Amino acid sequence: MRYLLALFFPWMVFFTMGKVGQGIICLILQITLVGWLPATIWAFVSIGGYHADKRTDRIVAAVSSSNQQPVGDPRRI
Repeated sequence: MRYLLALFFPWMVFFTMGKVGQGIICLILQITLVGWLPATIWAFVSIGGYHADKRTDRIVAAVSSSNQQPVGDPRRI
């Protein structure tokens, strides 16, 4: 849903992710016809980063909630 929204209203995507300042900057960029394409690309990239952050948060929460012993860094000798 956010990807479709990013295509037509890139600035609104930032508001749905809680990034109000970036949304205002994107709206100002989108007002110009030349800025529409960069604003749309920026919105798509930000959505990808948002999903990656959420995925990382879920992984960290799962690892920290387990009762296993912490494993050392396998790259260390």
